[in-house]
Amino acid sequence: MSASVYITGTGIISAIGNNISESIQSFRQHNSGVSKIDFLQTRHHDVFPLAEVKYSNDELAALTGLKPTLSRTILLSFYAARQAVETIPDEAFKNCRIGFISASSVGGMDKTEFFFEDYMNDPQSGDLRMVQHHDCGKPTNYVAQQLGIKGFVSTISTACSSSANAIMLGARMIKSNRLDVVIAGGVDSLTRFTLNGFNSLMIVDRKQCRPLDQSREGLNLGEGAAYVILVSERFLEKFKTEPMCSVSGYCNTNDSHHQTALSDNGNGPFLAMKGALQMAQLEPGDISYINMHGTGTQNNDSAEGKALERVFHPAYPPLSSTKSFTGHTLGASGSIEAVFSAASVKEGLIFPNYSFNEGIHGLSITPVTSLIENQNIKHVLSNSFGFGGNCTSLIFSKS
Repeated sequence: MSASVYITGTGIISAIGNNISESIQSFRQHNSGVSKIDFLQTRHHDVFPLAEVKYSNDELAALTGLKPTLSRTILLSFYAARQAVETIPDEAFKNCRIGFISASSVGGMDKTEFFFEDYMNDPQSGDLRMVQHHDCGKPTNYVAQQLGIKGFVSTISTACSSSANAIMLGARMIKSNRLDVVIAGGVDSLTRFTLNGFNSLMIVDRKQCRPLDQSREGLNLGEGAAYVILVSERFLEKFKTEPMCSVSGYCNTNDSHHQTALSDNGNGPFLAMKGALQMAQLEPGDISYINMHGTGTQNNDSAEGKALERVFHPAYPPLSSTKSFTGHTLGASGSIEAVFSAASVKEGLIFPNYSFNEGIHGLSITPVTSLIENQNIKHVLSNSFGFGGNCTSLIFSKS
């Protein structure tokens, strides 16, 4: 069994950039991707800001060579996955056992909801092609075919921990010698169903979100896609590839508390972090930076904060929530933040909160508020927690 799993490449698109270089530049210039709605057709157009990818479907189609009538989820997924795949050596792509594990929580719902709008008005109307990619697995299969991946193809949908779990599964497949290379990550596009659903829970902020702040009023929804290339140590040796970092620890737990909320003292997050540290054989003091789940909701930030307190008090490493820049991209958030974490280790970066004024009462958590560069980052802890209590922590380490 291979002892280590490495990241050799990434692909990403979000509201703050169309690749990792553009994303880092947005952090450097302190530019949030949260803004007035441009593309989503919703009656809440002037009510809620969103973190939309800055391309229309037509533009994404032109950039990818795909049809603009496809689900936006497919277009975003292929854009980021192809970017990641381009870092795989041609010989390896031809001769290695390659898997594609992609996560999503909305699938092709961006098309389906418009089909049903027509169908409900007239049962004889509605274009059935708009529902063919509704299932979360359909975008995965479509993108895998476009990439020429015919081996292991799988979809994970565990709400907002989905793509973190995709990376965890990919690492396990490599460790067990079932695959040599895994393109792992996730995608979600913005939909009216998502916005209306989160609004019904009264956890969407009408202004720029403020994760980890006492004044927080909710999250800003976002969209995007991100993938990492996971490889074995054998792969590195064979293809003389320089890794960005290793995936040294991971753990998935379930809070088992509530359908849409974490337990008050963060039992699930606590166990996930402790499990990831144990797997990586690290102590809390070894962590150089924490990329928090940090949605900006009352429940999440308080519960995650208390879990951090149980693990790290009194010596907290630098921490932040990058969702204040990208928005909460749901099923894609774990992989987007994994790409940031890999860049943190490779480039020596500590990413910031977009804003912070007052700490959460009763907690000693103060996030970083501007990009810090040229740091010696040895280990990054990245948290992703989903509805249903599904909690995952990943650790990325200097190779």
